[in-house]
This record gives sequence, C-alpha cells and structure tokens, in this order.
Amino acid sequence: MPENSTAQTSPIAIIGAGPAGLFAAECLSRKGHEVHLFDYMARPGRKFLMAGRSGLNLTHDEPLEQFLQRYGDARDWLEPAIRHFPPEALRQWAEGLGEPCFTGSSGRVFLKSFKASPLLRRWLTRLQEQGVQFFPRHRLTDMQGLSLTFQTPEGPVHRTARAVILAPGGGSWARLGSDGRWTSLLKEHCTPFAPSNCGFMPDWPEDFLLRHEGATLRGITLSFAGQTHRGDLIITKRGLEGAPLYALSAPLRQALAQSDGKAVTVHLNLRPTLERDRIMDRLARQRIRESRSNRLRKALGMDRTMRELLVQLCPDARTADELTQAMTQAPLHLAAPAELDRAISTAGGLKRDSVDETFMLRHQPGLFACGEMLDWDAPTGGYLLQGCFSTAHCCAEGVHHWLSRSLPGKMTP
Repeated sequence: MPENSTAQTSPIAIIGAGPAGLFAAECLSRKGHEVHLFDYMARPGRKFLMAGRSGLNLTHDEPLEQFLQRYGDARDWLEPAIRHFPPEALRQWAEGLGEPCFTGSSGRVFLKSFKASPLLRRWLTRLQEQGVQFFPRHRLTDMQGLSLTFQTPEGPVHRTARAVILAPGGGSWARLGSDGRWTSLLKEHCTPFAPSNCGFMPDWPEDFLLRHEGATLRGITLSFAGQTHRGDLIITKRGLEGAPLYALSAPLRQALAQSDGKAVTVHLNLRPTLERDRIMDRLARQRIRESRSNRLRKALGMDRTMRELLVQLCPDARTADELTQAMTQAPLHLAAPAELDRAISTAGGLKRDSVDETFMLRHQPGLFACGEMLDWDAPTGGYLLQGCFSTAHCCAEGVHHWLSRSLPGKMTP
C-alpha cells in the first residue's frame, strides 16, 4: 500500500517503460503519487526481456569501491545514486518480488530462474496494484515545459503533468524500443550516441569472415590500454563479438575516434593458460618437416579457425619462438566499432551538466531524466542495469521532494 497520500491536480508522467521508467514509477506510486507511464511500444520492458534471454544479470557482487570504478569518468556523477540504492538493495528488491538470486563464479548476480519474464510479470502486477496507469503506443513528439504531445494510433494526444521523468533509453536496438529519437526534443543538451559493449570490425578479408562465420575463439584474452580481459570471441560476417571486446569497447572507441581513420591494435593471446616456455617447448618437440598447421594442431590442439587466424595475423611466424610470440601476443587490428543499433548499450545522450544532483534538467524545473539516456558508460556484468535502477531511484526521490517543496504545508518525508 502507498506510504503517503499526496494531494494532486494532475499525474506524474514517465516516458519509457524500460527498467528505469518502471522503477521510477514504482518508487513514486509507493509514495502515493498518481503515475502515468507512457511508451511507444505495445508492451513494457521489451529490451529488458531481451537482456534476460541468456540469464538476467541483475548486478555484480564485488566491493562497492571496486564496483564504482567500473563507471570510469562518470563515477563521481553516479556514485551518490548508487550508494543510495546499491547492488544489495537491487538484489533485495528482486527477491522481494519472489525472484531469488545467486552469485556466479565471476561475481555476477543472476536470477535463479535465469529468466526476466517471471520477474517482469510480477513487477507489472505490483505496479498495477499501486495504481500505475500504462499508456502503450504513445510516442512523445513534443514538450512545452511540462505539457506533452504524443503520437498514437488514434492521432495526437496532449497531456499536462505535475512532473515529468524521461526514461526512453539509449540509441541501440530500436526494434525493442530504444531508438534515440527523443534527442530531437533536447538537441542542445545531448551528446551524440556512440556504440558501447559492442563488437568491432577487424581489417580482415571478407572471405575470411564468411568462411569462419559462427566460429568461437574460446578462452582467449585481449589486451589494450593496460587492460586485459578473458572470454570467448565469436566471428560473424560483421566482425568480432564477445565479452573481452565489450569490456574494452570504451577505450577502443575513444582510440578509434582519435586515430584519423587508422585501425587500432589490440593484442590477442590464444592460449592464456599456458606459460610461454611451455608453449615453446611443445612446439619445439614437433618434427621440423611438419607443416606449421600440423605443428599447431598436434602441439597445442588448435582448431582450423585458430590456425588460419594465426596465418592471417602473423603470416611470417615459423620458428617455435616466432609462433609462441604470435600465439601469446598476436596483433589484432580493429578498424571500426559495430553499428550503433546492434550495440548492447550506448554512450552519449543527455549531458551531465544539463541536470542537477537529482537528475532534474536545469533549464526546466519539474523535468527529470534517468537511465541509459544519460551520458554515462559502463561495461556488461550487471553495471548497466544497476546504473538504470539507481538513477531511477534517485530521480524518483528528486521528483517527490521537488513536488513536496512546491506545495507549502504538504511536506512529506
């Protein structure tokens, strides 16, 4: 049941029914506010459901100080919100909806059900019980202060709100609801979107990509700018995908932006669990007359994709020493990030200096923003969702207190 009952003349409008918008709606409706939630998709949480298809990674279980460092330059901006609603609070929220969590060996926190859909169903039920009203197929097309215009299948609809929270997401996966079109309403306050947690295009011949499409380089490491990340890389016709690249996407994107059109080099280790001396010893034991491909296959169990990749990256490596160097530090030249719409998330969006500490836009009192639409960047591993929930929580608190101050004699805790 609501904590308080607040006299109102018109509802709070929330734009966007992703995790940030839904959570802001929950926080405000719990305090007794009338909340109307608008989204141009037919159903809420479409991208949230997609993120949970392979197991919903809700947050990460690591010391908070280390956790906060994952947000890079945006740490001091997001830190107050994350400290106020930290990973443990997000875990407790999910378990309060009847969805227990567990921590994997990597420290990532998952739902035990491994599915986002049961959590979303319970969440939507809670919101309906708290009185949140949903308005699907409403695309925001104009804002004049707190007066909103939506395009709907029935034509334009006009609404006026006591306060507005923008939570329309970033600029990737448009078919799931995040198309970034909202930026046209706040042009002077936005940084252009850029792909994050994305794949990259290597400078390989197209026939190599097509020939090995779908192949996985398992357990490799990538090193760049003082960082090393381990995981699997998948070859697609569009380039390379996988967790090690996603973790490096921010520094790689920045380096490419400054490279004057030239490729950026990362270093690939195909056998990171083997010491160099061991690799060299295994290779040296092979017969001299064996082909390079056979030596790599027999000594190190390398499959055809890895063997051909070494030829592509280090064509002149022949001796045991040269092959060892190639296997452990092969130069991988990356020419461009994947297209924006296929990125897991996006950097760019609403500028940091456009909002105050409660995420209210400085130029328009009563207009707030939260979630991925804000110009912050974070790796996968639970940091993205945590940032969305934490900024939504802070944003909702900001709306509540702003409305309380605007009604003398109606101050609530």
